[in-house]
Amino acid sequence: MSEKKEWANPAPAGLVALAVACFIFYALLSGKVTVGALPLMGAWLLGGFFIQIVVGIIELKEGNSTGGNVFTFFSAFFMLTGSIEFFIKYFAAANQWAIPLDTHVDGWAWLCLALVLLLWCPAYFKGTSIMATAVVVLEIGIIFIALMDIGLLGGSFKPIAAYALLMTGILGIYLSSAMVLNTAYGKTILPITGPWIK
Repeated sequence: MSEKKEWANPAPAGLVALAVACFIFYALLSGKVTVGALPLMGAWLLGGFFIQIVVGIIELKEGNSTGGNVFTFFSAFFMLTGSIEFFIKYFAAANQWAIPLDTHVDGWAWLCLALVLLLWCPAYFKGTSIMATAVVVLEIGIIFIALMDIGLLGGSFKPIAAYALLMTGILGIYLSSAMVLNTAYGKTILPITGPWIK
């Protein structure tokens, strides 16, 4: 008779996928890469989709409503939809489609995601402050992306969104590393800070 074993925490993998997405969005928004990188960015986001959907399902199975739902909707909209859009935008530009894409709709979708994340953000205040900080900084990036895509803010605000996403990615790398190393060694190798709200 075998013992039932619990699932390991999948959040580090989801955080790595988020970090990759944040780094590539940073590269695009800051001008480090050109629109010629869109298909490659789409491929990276597609990989992130698979990771985050698995993470979301496992987190939901384990009873983590906040993490499970956030990873699930990020897998769909931040990763899969982002991936598909990058391919479409690249091929539209490369083939000079007769009907130009109206990308303002992206801003409205990003605005919806920003509002959801804003309202869910306080749920992260009860966990590690590193994750809470990452979510708040990500929220700033998403709001600026939404307002730029809608057309309410100009391209001069790209650096704010870019650096917010870069900081989110860095925090995601640190937290995922802390979770993996601390679990592997059974002690604190990299400290994870306490919650903002107990």
